[in-house]
Amino acid sequence: MRIALIGQAPFGAAVFERLVDDGHEIVGVFTPPEREGGRPDPLAQAARDASITLVQPRRWQRRGVVDEDVVAQYEATKPDLNVMAFVTQIIPSRVLDFPPLKTIQYHPSMLPKHRGRSAINHSILQGDTMTGVTIFWVDEGIDTGPILLQRACPIGPDTTLNDVYREYLFPLGVETMSEAVSLVEAGQAPRHVQNEADMTYEGPWEGDIARIDWSQDAQTVHNFIRGSDRAPGAWSEIGGQRVTLLGSTRSDHSGGAAGEVAAIDGSGMTIVCGDGESVRVSTLAVGRDRQPAQEWTSSNGVEIGAVFEPAPAD
Repeated sequence: MRIALIGQAPFGAAVFERLVDDGHEIVGVFTPPEREGGRPDPLAQAARDASITLVQPRRWQRRGVVDEDVVAQYEATKPDLNVMAFVTQIIPSRVLDFPPLKTIQYHPSMLPKHRGRSAINHSILQGDTMTGVTIFWVDEGIDTGPILLQRACPIGPDTTLNDVYREYLFPLGVETMSEAVSLVEAGQAPRHVQNEADMTYEGPWEGDIARIDWSQDAQTVHNFIRGSDRAPGAWSEIGGQRVTLLGSTRSDHSGGAAGEVAAIDGSGMTIVCGDGESVRVSTLAVGRDRQPAQEWTSSNGVEIGAVFEPAPAD
């Protein structure tokens, strides 16, 4: 089958390799432009290595006006199906509807729960114990199209964003996309309408949004830290420094003021939360410099009894 692959990053490259191994013909690859002087995008590089048409538009449309040159390059590839694998750009409906078999997309949640581009973050932030991947037929909404295929996976009690993506959602996503494309090719791909009664949508979990509120209970803080680990990074301030906290687990320590450092040892830093219960973090970071918590506290003069600054009231 002739496939146009729209996406980026290692996930897009892994889908590319799998579909080629499955015997499909990738007729065009469409990624955002790469940063000048930066590392090549893995999907873009895979297209170059295979001498496949590569188009890297800054955008497909602007204020609703389609870039006709980009769309013409796309249409010239004459795909049977569009496959979207980690897409962050807005793709015009003309492109979505162009192939005879239309467009399917990967999403890292069990739709209709956790629509939006920060689905993995929010599944952990909300304390979900299960998540999964969805391949769906794209329509003009945000993650609203009919479901083609889903596969579930667990979220452990201390699982971080990085953990669940690397161990489950990445490899499971590649496998499920392969299976979905095979169903489309065989004419056996279902279209299950999403149940809007079960729908949730959450906004982007990005930038400075993840400031820790130590007045919340320990389980909420634990979920907050691991759901932000490593991006965007849950942070707080202590000793005049903004610090990102990583590698959270629950601690059996209880008692003390919210935000108080209750213990520092080789396993990390223990911090009291609003219900008197505690979390332990193994790693602290300032900017991109990550250090074991015990090492960071020693070099920065932070001792037991120090208190993280409270989050400002909204």
